[in-house]
Amino acid sequence: MKKSAILCGIGAWLPPKVVTNDDLSEQLETSDEWIRTRTGIRQRHIVDPGMSTGDLAVEAGRRALKSAGGEPVDLVILATATPDHPCPATAPAVAHRLGLIDVAAWDLSAVCSGFLYGLAAARGFIAAGTANRVLLIGADTFSTILAPGDRTTRPIFGDGAGAVVLRAGEPDELGALGPSSLGSDGSLRELITVPAGGSRFPVNPQKHSHPDPGRYFTMQGKTVFRHAVARMAGAATEVRRQAGWSASDVDCFVAHQANYRILQAVVEKLGIPMERCAVNLAHVGNTAAASIPLALADAAASGLLRPGHRALLAAFGGGATWGAAALTWPDLTPERT
Repeated sequence: MKKSAILCGIGAWLPPKVVTNDDLSEQLETSDEWIRTRTGIRQRHIVDPGMSTGDLAVEAGRRALKSAGGEPVDLVILATATPDHPCPATAPAVAHRLGLIDVAAWDLSAVCSGFLYGLAAARGFIAAGTANRVLLIGADTFSTILAPGDRTTRPIFGDGAGAVVLRAGEPDELGALGPSSLGSDGSLRELITVPAGGSRFPVNPQKHSHPDPGRYFTMQGKTVFRHAVARMAGAATEVRRQAGWSASDVDCFVAHQANYRILQAVVEKLGIPMERCAVNLAHVGNTAAASIPLALADAAASGLLRPGHRALLAAFGGGATWGAAALTWPDLTPERT
């Protein structure tokens, strides 16, 4: 009999440095009022020089393992679009630093949808019997790939990491993952991209290299908004239908924290009241793959998520990729900074 994946631990970690909207307005042609009214973001946490995605992932992973009772895992998945190096993957080093010796470990790249792709992958490993306990981490340091003078992206993104532990269990247990839905559309790959630095446009300034600004992150905001609303609402509706839930059955909607206006538009399409939507982007910004686990940890700590609650998750990210998942919230204590 196939085993279900049960969420049994959650941890979160943010780098200490805080950058407020007023701080940004001293560096860019922008203002606190402009950023707040268009994004809902008031501040974000940023890594100091020398601090990497792997460093954040280790801290969040350590807290998730503690929240789950401290037992070791046999698989580590790191969802990130900002790995420590192009090669090798960051996950094996994270596992080693956590004392998880000889376990399987790999990076997963689905940008802001990475955590939901990771949930589906973890569930598959557990159902197949390949793993009994999985540490899934979403971590990103987008501040390292933003152009210093870009007033359109620097106010939006923050750095952070969130992690969960999943174990094999039964489908009627609290914490059980329900249905999920994943999708992608590669024709939209240029909506959210870092053009240079890969094999198509190497950073090396010889032939085939991309112009210098190509090493920075770019995003076509208005078009992303439209696709993000449609895809998150569509995937969440499909998962809700598969779970047999009505809109009123959803106790908490936890979506990728991209922009407050996007969250409003998605919950309106889903028919879910805004007060049931987890929102933490005001103090962390858009943290990419870390967004959903950070929002889950904050919602659980605030009481918005309580044991037995039906939680509906959704995300949209570069690629383009999107996904949604359902779960019943377990009885656990989040470990956060």
